[in-house]
Amino acid sequence: MASINITAKQLRSLHVPGKPIIMANVYDTLSAEAVGSLPSCHALHTASYAVARASGTNDDDMTLETNLAAAEAIIKVAMKFNKPLSVDWQDAYGKRLDEGISSLLKMGVVGINLEDCDKETQHMHSPEEAVARIKQVLEVTKREGVPDFVLNARCDVLVQGGEMDEVIKRGKLYLDAGATTVFVWGGSKRGVSRAEVERMVKEFQGRVNVSMKLAPGNLTAENLVDLGVARISVGPQLQAIALEHFGKQAEALLQQRK
Repeated sequence: MASINITAKQLRSLHVPGKPIIMANVYDTLSAEAVGSLPSCHALHTASYAVARASGTNDDDMTLETNLAAAEAIIKVAMKFNKPLSVDWQDAYGKRLDEGISSLLKMGVVGINLEDCDKETQHMHSPEEAVARIKQVLEVTKREGVPDFVLNARCDVLVQGGEMDEVIKRGKLYLDAGATTVFVWGGSKRGVSRAEVERMVKEFQGRVNVSMKLAPGNLTAENLVDLGVARISVGPQLQAIALEHFGKQAEALLQQRK
């Protein structure tokens, strides 16, 4: 696993507060080819919602096997372009955590996004449970020779209606447990505000991932760089944009029939 850990170090080194890695999230071979071929792309990362849609299911119902199959296809593209691959691994699939992480490592995946909300019950893990699962992932990666594995710890406090004080408490615990960054999700509509990002950057020493909204009036990449975050992602938004364009082009084509 020595060569895989070199790639993990490569991905980890890209998480720099104030000079963040920007991820154009992918979901299948074609999207990975489109993004991975770009000189400006430094790493590939999936979005589970988009992967699920491309696989004919939805985010909440996606199985370990479905997510693993997508990762297996995308890692080939990542290796073709010599780009690290990080996978949105949802909540790590309960008691199958070790199995799933081991499978990803064997493929060459060097990072994951790990949620703190149980996929089946839709209830948040306690802080203690969430920390234990972060440590468990990193114990597996260390045991298998990839100690520099990148773990982006997602915190769902805001989307569950909680307060920023709880976000800060959990985020610090996640970072202390070994997470590279903390991703605080505010939901597809809410997002996170400038004031919230500013507080998280201060409390987490910049080790923050923000999901940037690709619509006017929201924080831009330039704004987030200035605020000092370490990672920027866009989730399934590029898939939605691509499908909208696809649909419009298909409609224009089909309407040509007299």
